[in-house]
Amino acid sequence: MAQSSEYAVVARDIRKSYIARGADRRKNIKSRDITVEALKGVSFAAPSGESIGILGQNGSGKSTLLRLIAGGETPTSGSLLVRSQPVLLGISAALQPTLSGARNVRLGCLAMGMTPEQVDEVYDDIVSLSGLDEDAMARPMQTYSAGMGSRLRFAIATSIDPDILLIDEALSAGDAAFATRAKRRMDHLLSKAHSIFLVSHAAQTIEEMCTRAIWLHKGEIIADGPAESTARHYRLWAWREAKDEYESANKIIEDVKKDYVKPNIVLASDEKNHNGKRH
Repeated sequence: MAQSSEYAVVARDIRKSYIARGADRRKNIKSRDITVEALKGVSFAAPSGESIGILGQNGSGKSTLLRLIAGGETPTSGSLLVRSQPVLLGISAALQPTLSGARNVRLGCLAMGMTPEQVDEVYDDIVSLSGLDEDAMARPMQTYSAGMGSRLRFAIATSIDPDILLIDEALSAGDAAFATRAKRRMDHLLSKAHSIFLVSHAAQTIEEMCTRAIWLHKGEIIADGPAESTARHYRLWAWREAKDEYESANKIIEDVKKDYVKPNIVLASDEKNHNGKRH
């Protein structure tokens, strides 16, 4: 049983639905609204100092979950509690593609609440972590490759030691040297009891960067456990899917579902209401 006060992020039976207008080109047939369920009863508790990878195919609800944790969207139903304001890598800094990397470092840090003096203090560390040279920092970001932009965003976002850091696919665009530096930076954050959520299609990235992994499938959590074993099952399932071996792929899904036990989340408000009842 998980007590909400002990955790950085707690989700209980989170559901998220979107309304899409269905198209029908036939005459005299009105289009109708279609409800799309992105998340279906997601529950988990994330302790401080844990790095959690979120695995799943396209459309499984990974990025939707991160946006909910970040506060950019609200759940349709369920309870979602966070200890502090998370930083979502990719939208955390208001970066401008027409400005240079150097200008964007300062702009991004100021947007996250730093003073100009604090920006000066962390500037060299940000550039060092990103691995970009002076020439690259002087160029507009619109000339950067996807990997270069992701590396700089990661370096900016982690410069403030965020209590809860959310990373959506950013690390998959970096090279091996950057992955090593990023891992060191994540270990530093975890040593200070920070919490990290990393979304990636790459099971190996989750395995190397995280201690725990959550597998989302069609909006539901079907596995939640050690990163190594969860990523291994996901990798095997993805390989079977790619080979069109759907029967064996479905068997993997069935097996991991059998092993998954949905957590019983107890919120502080539940205890308060219980204690307030007369017996």
